[in-house]
Order: sequence, then structure tokens, then C-alpha cells
Amino acid sequence: MIFRTLAVDKQTKARCGELKLAQHCIPTPVFMPVGTQGTVKTLTPWHLKGTDTKIILSNAYHLCLRPGEKIIKQLGGLHKFMGWDGAIISDSGGYQVFSLTGLTKVSDNGVEFQSPVDGTRFFFTPERMTQIQNDIGADIIMAFDECVPYPCEQDRASVAVKRTLEWAERCLNTHKNTQQTLFGIVQGSVFKEIRIECARNLVKMNFEGYSIGGLSVGEGSFLMNEVLDYTVDYLPDDKPRYLMGVGFPVDVLDAVERGIDMFDCVVPTRNGRNGCAFTSTGRVKILNSQYKEDAGPLDRACSCYTCQNFSRAYLRHLFLAHEILGLTLISLHNIFYFQNLMRQIRESIVKGEFKDFKADFLLKQSE
Repeated sequence: MIFRTLAVDKQTKARCGELKLAQHCIPTPVFMPVGTQGTVKTLTPWHLKGTDTKIILSNAYHLCLRPGEKIIKQLGGLHKFMGWDGAIISDSGGYQVFSLTGLTKVSDNGVEFQSPVDGTRFFFTPERMTQIQNDIGADIIMAFDECVPYPCEQDRASVAVKRTLEWAERCLNTHKNTQQTLFGIVQGSVFKEIRIECARNLVKMNFEGYSIGGLSVGEGSFLMNEVLDYTVDYLPDDKPRYLMGVGFPVDVLDAVERGIDMFDCVVPTRNGRNGCAFTSTGRVKILNSQYKEDAGPLDRACSCYTCQNFSRAYLRHLFLAHEILGLTLISLHNIFYFQNLMRQIRESIVKGEFKDFKADFLLKQSE
């Protein structure tokens, strides 16, 4: 993997770059739609290509439970299995340690999970999760980490960081596939000294990229931005920085301003399936009665398939009739919107106009 910075904003830490993987070249900052189970919900790979999506996220934990990494490997790897020839990044399952409280038991050696699918018990070590990701065949994989809830005691966060660092080293020692890029994950909740300690120690291990995890778990935008302000300073300039699970447009802009290169989130598709569209002038909740006879598109400034072919009135009808097409069309629009936003962000950085672009974006959203 090679990461190259092409332009840096003079007023902020925002940067535009290029991430060269073994088989793919990805412009940054980049947004990665979430395909946890090997699919971005309601959308086909053909749909995603039409939105200019270059890379999607999958989850090794969920794919291990169903259908199982052995089946995926046997059938040619995740790209072939799901019919996607773009890049794939996989999460190691560390977030599930946090989100599936009550179904997990954590020790220094690993995590015991009870499957939410059929109740089967699994024991995942850093070595096991690295091997699962190797077998799945994602282009970028994550070290196994421990994510703590917010709020939590400082001592609890410190224990999790110690464990995350030990697990990161074990993942590095296990990872042998030179066609895959391994990222370390910075944890530490909202505690500055612990975050910095984690970042410093991960950098010493010389990962190919660095993720910032454990945010967007209830701490709010102010604290999240504060954490990013000091964490990014301890990460190398020549490696990509990935903010995990953050995806509202304003949060993306705030994070880009602080030097973040990569994002993933369920926001565009989850909102799409619930009838909420992101547009150049704010969100449109399609079930509102004001759209009953609206012949206009979701967004007059948008050139996506949905906006070029369907009215707000028709989309509202689809949701009221519980037609699956409605979920697909607004999800498709939202992904297109996010990818277009990232393109505009990259262009504004190259032109030295990122601050003006952000201010203009926020002004239009509040109109």
C-alpha cells in the first residue's frame, strides 16, 4: 500500500490524497458505504458503481457467523462472492465487543461471543480474527481492538487500551498476506493522555494505516472533535487516517478539517430505508404530507438516477405502499449524495477553498 498526499489546505489540516492498494487506487477523503453482511442494504454492486463508490466496508465478525469465512474463501473470496470488483475494507469485530454487551465476555486472551444468530458460542482471539480477515480477502483489514462505551471510567478505558495494544501486536505477528493492508485502531474514549498513549504505541508498531475508533458512541460532536484535534497530531502524515463509524455530513466536514481521510457509516442507507433523503438544502422526510403532489425530484441539484427519473410524490407513494423500490431509490440517492459531497470536498482542498466550501455548505443546509 502507498498513501500519497496531493494537496493540503493552508487554513486547516484538511488534505486530499491517493490510497494505492494492491489492486485499487482510491482518492481521499473517501466515504465507504457499509455492507456488513456482504451487501449494502437494498443496493446491488451495479447501483454502487453508478454512485462512483470505490470502496465498501464489510464486517468479519458477522461474515464469520454467517455464511462462514471457509465458505467465502472456498468460493473465491468476498469480492467474487458478492460480485463486487471495487475495494473492500473489513472491520475486525472489535465494535461488536462493545455493541453486543451481554453476549460477550472479554479477557486478555480474546473475546467469547454468543452468536445472536443461533446462540452458538465462539472464542475470538486477535490471531483468529486476523486469519478470518485474511480468508475473507478484504483489501484493508483491521486489528482486533476493544471499544468501550461512553461514558466510562478512566481506569476502564486504560485497561481497554492496554488490551488493544497487546492485541494489535498479536495481529501484526499473525498477518502474513502482503496483498492486504493492516490498520491499527486508536482507542481511549475521551481521555487525552490515554488516546495519545495508544496512538504513540501503535505508531511504533508501524502499521500501514491508522483508524480512530471508539467515537460516535454517545459522546457528541464537540467531544469527538476535541479528541480528533489532539489524536491526529500523533499520527504520521504519510499514512491514511480512518475515522470509524462517523457519517453525518457535518461530522464528515469537521473531521476532514482535522485531517481525516476515510469514513464509513450506515447513515445514508439507514436513513434512506426510513424515507429520509440528504439534499443540497437539507434533509427531506418523504412521508411528510407536503410531498403528496410534489412533481419535483428529491434534489434539483442532483444528477443521480433517482432524481433524474422520479418525483417526490412517487417516492412518497412507494413508502406508503411499503414497496421495496422506495427503500432502494432513496438509499441510492443518499449514497450518490455522499460520494458527490466527497468529490466536492476533494476539489475544494485542491483549489485551497475548503473553509469557504464548508461555510457555504452549512449555510445552504440551514436555509
